[in-house]
Parts: sequence; C-alpha cells; structure tokens
Amino acid sequence: MIAREESRELKERVVEINRVAKVVKGGRRFSFTALVVIGDEVDRVGVGYGKAREVPLAITKAVEDAKKNLFTVPKHGTTITHEILGRADSARVLLRPASEGTGVIAGGGVRAVLELAGIRDILAKSLGTTNPINMAKATVNGLRNLRRPEDVARIRGKTISEVLPYKRPAVEESAEPTPEPPVTTEVQETDSGQGPDNAGS
Repeated sequence: MIAREESRELKERVVEINRVAKVVKGGRRFSFTALVVIGDEVDRVGVGYGKAREVPLAITKAVEDAKKNLFTVPKHGTTITHEILGRADSARVLLRPASEGTGVIAGGGVRAVLELAGIRDILAKSLGTTNPINMAKATVNGLRNLRRPEDVARIRGKTISEVLPYKRPAVEESAEPTPEPPVTTEVQETDSGQGPDNAGS
C-alpha cells in the first residue's frame, strides 16, 4: 500500500512568489521566496516554502520542503469528515463539509491546498489575516486535525453508526405526512352538517 501511494504522481502548484530585499553595506541584495503546494489529488498534500537568489531555485527548494511535510487527509466521499477551524499565527480558516456538486468554495492558497488534497466539495472562509503563507498553514492545520468516524467511535467505545447522525432526517420525513388525514375528515363533517340546517329552513 505504501509503494502504491509513493507511485502516485505528485502535482505541484505555485501559490505565490515574492521578491524580498536584504540591506547590506554595499546596497540591497534581492532574492525570491516561493510558496508551493504539492499533492496527488487523492488524499495526500503538503505545503513548502523556499528562498533563493533566483525564482526556479526558490521553487525547487519549496517543492523539496513540501515533500517533507506530506500528510494524509481524512475524507468522507468527496468532502471532509466534519467542520473544523484551522489556525496559524493570526490566520483562521473555517472548513465546512458540503454536499456533492457544491465544488471548492475557497480562494487563494486555501483552494490550492484543498484541490491538491483531493477534496471536491467544501466550503471555506478566512476569518483572520489574508497573508497567503499563514492561510495555507492554517488550512493544513485544520486538515491535520480532522478525525475519521472509526477513530471517534473507537475512542468513545461506540459503533460507527452511533457516531454518524445520518438516520435522523429519514425519521422526521416519515412522521410529517401523518397529520394530513384528520384535516380532510373535518371538512367532510362540516359539509354533511349543512344538509339538516337547509332541510329545516
């Protein structure tokens, strides 16, 4: 299984390239930083950060750093298992599961992380800073803290069906149509009651 995961092709996406300057005695020395997200678009993803005097070298360093930080994302179908709030410094990213067909409702580095993690339906909202580096880290923090239903069931000593609240809507729907028949019978009684009044008049 490990060999199969390693054989998957990792795709990379450059989120941001920034030029930074270091002031020295002779003037300014410019270099470039790169924020890169890599993933197999199934369940593994990683974020890396690199800095070098040239852009291609900075991207290469960022990819190497991202490969060291790869992790597996718990999923439920095409979305995440539950709602979670990821934090990194002053960035906060709220991640919510979405129904099939919703798509990835996110922007910037958050969208890159979620798409390369293989998540197809999700709602994301940034609640803090818009710094792309911290937003990407906050998204990774949220995905790392996700738990699978079987893990929660094992900790609580319950079955998976007891942990997942998927049967409640079906019970409510079956109980709704029952009040309808009494309403029709009341209408029939009032119609039949009008007959003797008319006859007496």
